[in-house]
Amino acid sequence: MFKKIIKGGNRKPSKSDPNSTSLYGYSQPGNRNSGSALAPNVVVNHASRGGAGAPTPPGGVAAPVMAPPSGTIEPLPAFRDVAVADRQNLFLRKLQICCFQFDFTDTMKSVREKEIKRQALMELVEYIQSGSGKITEHCQEEMIRMIAVNIFRCLPPASHENTGQENAEPEEEDMYLEPSWPHLQLVYELLLRYVVSSDTDTKVAKRYIDHSFVLKLLELFDSEDPREREYLKTILHRIYGKFMVHRPFIRKAINNIFYRFIYETERHSGIGELLEILGSIINGFALPMKEEHKLFLVRALIPLHKPKPIAVYHQQLSYCITQFVEKDYKLADTVIRGLIKYWPVTNCQKEVLFLGELEEVLEATQAAEFQRCMVPLFRQIARCLNSPHFQVAERSLFLWNNEHIVSLIAQNRTVILPIIFEALERNIESHWNPAVHGLTVNVRKMFMEMDTELFEECQRQYEEKQAKAKEVEEQRELTWKRLADAAAQSGGGDDMITV
Repeated sequence: MFKKIIKGGNRKPSKSDPNSTSLYGYSQPGNRNSGSALAPNVVVNHASRGGAGAPTPPGGVAAPVMAPPSGTIEPLPAFRDVAVADRQNLFLRKLQICCFQFDFTDTMKSVREKEIKRQALMELVEYIQSGSGKITEHCQEEMIRMIAVNIFRCLPPASHENTGQENAEPEEEDMYLEPSWPHLQLVYELLLRYVVSSDTDTKVAKRYIDHSFVLKLLELFDSEDPREREYLKTILHRIYGKFMVHRPFIRKAINNIFYRFIYETERHSGIGELLEILGSIINGFALPMKEEHKLFLVRALIPLHKPKPIAVYHQQLSYCITQFVEKDYKLADTVIRGLIKYWPVTNCQKEVLFLGELEEVLEATQAAEFQRCMVPLFRQIARCLNSPHFQVAERSLFLWNNEHIVSLIAQNRTVILPIIFEALERNIESHWNPAVHGLTVNVRKMFMEMDTELFEECQRQYEEKQAKAKEVEEQRELTWKRLADAAAQSGGGDDMITV
């Protein structure tokens, strides 16, 4: 609880609920019910795209507008209650109200003003969603400014920064939730509706949803609130689909986030969501695949197997990797060798994840690519077969339940069986887990039925090797015995030099 209070302290914006409807947004105290618009001596600074993290249009200046004195914000009329000609002006006034920032760490502070802002946000969302009127370019600019001043903010320190603990998947009860979410959600919903609207002209919108705006959206993926990351994922995906001009930039920016995560911090809350977006993007790659995309696989996706917190995002990573192999089967050798390169040595949970991913990749692998990597691959599988951790050994034996993998093994059994025969025999002789022992017997039987002659030859070589090893061990013991006898005959060390 203490951590949540500390975290909420430096958060910024939020939004309001629906309830009231009066007139013109901001009036001076004592002039609350005047029919005039903004008081002439009151200036409302909109969020610019440069100030509070928002991209700044030419000449644009913006900064968050902190909450005014209590009672100085008045609710505005609903869009349906004003003439069509006045709706654009009303739209701008509602945007002005929504630029005010409130303190959400104190639920009893500015309750009325928060409610007025939430009402204004809900009406803006409904107005954009209904498509009842095409908003002007100036209104679009002001709307993006308002969105920017609300969402682009300094995120609070992550839990691991306060406690020093390893970055792990947070439990639901300890998950940080943004206190301003009642407003923030509506701002994200407004942005989403604007991006997906058929009335939004990308030639106009790209002036405001520019590279700077997109980059700051990507920075917010490090938010610990999963609700915010979900909205960001949907919005960025829609921007990628609608704004073709941004596509290379988005891919490069995501690349850079991955590089920093892999090689510097190993801490980021949104890797899973970014990989979900990429999974859809990879699915749409045209063939033949560009060299840029293959480099992304080698330099970013495969190294994502290295960080400790891989379990948090492994499902999404595995999907992306498999998509690449399904798109271009020739990449299977590259992927499998990459998995072997980053194969965990001391982390059994990661090994189980790797084996599951390996099965998915092998499912999409053709015979030629399989032959290129099968020797190092089955040397690694042999080590997994003999793992004392029963889940690792069991998961590696489950590979023989896959018909496609068994067919690849059968075609190359003369190479594969000699590599893993000793591991199978060791399991049968000495593995402590009964389930692993039983599965090993089944795999051994499968090879015997597959090629009896080859199996017998491997067994003969294994027995010869065991006999030689036993002979070497006996010779070693005999040598030590002779040395012990010689030492005893010489008086047990009388000739040793003393100091």
